Amino acid sequence: MVNQEDTFSRGFITGLPVFFSYLPIAITFGLLTRAAGLEMLQTFSFSALVFAGASQFVALNLLNLGAGFLEIIITTFLVNLRHLLMSASLYTKIIDPRLIPILGFGVTDESFAVAGIREGPITVPFLAGLQLVGYLGWVGGTVLGYVAGEFLPEALQAGMGFALYALFIALIAPPASRSGLIFTVAIIAAGINWALTLLGLGHGGVRIVLGIIGGALAGTILDPEGRGLR
Repeated sequence: MVNQEDTFSRGFITGLPVFFSYLPIAITFGLLTRAAGLEMLQTFSFSALVFAGASQFVALNLLNLGAGFLEIIITTFLVNLRHLLMSASLYTKIIDPRLIPILGFGVTDESFAVAGIREGPITVPFLAGLQLVGYLGWVGGTVLGYVAGEFLPEALQAGMGFALYALFIALIAPPASRSGLIFTVAIIAAGINWALTLLGLGHGGVRIVLGIIGGALAGTILDPEGRGLR
């Protein structure tokens, strides 16, 4: 049964915690783009058109490494594959699935988590409000970070590059601490990247792609039924 209180404003208010959680990471991203030499319009477009936090950090890092467009596209595609599953799950709960192509753009880990735990069908206005507030937080935070970069010392901006590594450590540490399988897959993926680096094989982007593929294959072999991820 549809909850008539699931209006646009209700979704917007529900998403406010997502808004505030995005701000510090988005500000960091804005600072990093300025340090990388991107212009304001490029930085704004980066977040406004891509809207995928982790992938944007990866893509920016690959740009700094001099990776080609094909490497960046393949790597970010693999990082974002999880969005296909999240969109498919939301498809079964949204009342008007014809709008999926539009709402699919706004699917993030956080908005999916908030919408996914709600019982029953999800109204389009509610999901639109939930996604919009997160979008504003990410894009607005990116622009704010870029502007702040004009006043912050260059040494501090350069040091913010550590945020990329801290972000992924924060993403992988909690699930890896609860699942031996996830921990093993992460170690294998990192090991492949490390070994390729020591051998001097492949570009930075190629090594990341091979690490992702190797880790995914290892997870499939070690747990073909996916029980370790439940």
